[in-house]
Amino acid sequence: MLEIVAGGAGGLGRLASLVGRGPRLSAGAVTLKAPIPRPPRNIFCVGKNYHDHAREFHNSGFDASSGQSAIPERPIIFSKPYTTVIGPGEKILGHLDPTQSVDYENELAVVIGREGRGISQADAYDFVFGYTIVNDVTARVLQQQHKQWFIGKGIDTFCPMGPCILTRDEVPSPEGMELTTYVNGDLRQRATVKDLIFDIPTLISVISAGMTLVPGDIIATGTPSGVGIGFTPPKYLKRGDVVRASITPIGELVNEIA
Repeated sequence: MLEIVAGGAGGLGRLASLVGRGPRLSAGAVTLKAPIPRPPRNIFCVGKNYHDHAREFHNSGFDASSGQSAIPERPIIFSKPYTTVIGPGEKILGHLDPTQSVDYENELAVVIGREGRGISQADAYDFVFGYTIVNDVTARVLQQQHKQWFIGKGIDTFCPMGPCILTRDEVPSPEGMELTTYVNGDLRQRATVKDLIFDIPTLISVISAGMTLVPGDIIATGTPSGVGIGFTPPKYLKRGDVVRASITPIGELVNEIA
């Protein structure tokens, strides 16, 4: 997939020709992997990037920056290592969190298709290959204890990704995409991408200001309200729970907690 992403329109053209000659398989005949099982670098993530979730997190008691405004003035960027990535249907190893405070975060993820640095907001979409879904699974107590987000979000298997990459030409206006998250059939999250505090061009411009983005880089744009710590008491995930993260029109990403 990284070769296809880096190949741009030519790579997609070659892929289309192969698909036309390939056999048709039923859904049950294949096991989907994460679209990019090993990104070239850590996954870029954005914290507190939906208005309602920023207030939800600020008021939860888990925000290490609680002395500041609920709504950030600039994008909050952190990362998750590639060892967090798993595919659709794979199990999230919740037992690796010693604090038993596993939470979900359904997020639209942007896949970068061209190398660039100092990318302007006006040109940002020219550097987008497509979009996928990421579940930014988080150990909330670890996140709180360490007063930063890498430890609580960097646990192995804590970044389900998939089920596919929808190329940019399929979604001329990503602001209209709708996110929904169900846990064991219970609706927890619902929002549209237009509710982002910092939109996709802004994120690409900020991250690339002094850092070169490369094909295959992934930017997870943030999650809306409705996460487990937004409830009183918090609704943490436990063994056997099934999280169904959907983004229309990409599809749905389903994973069980182990």
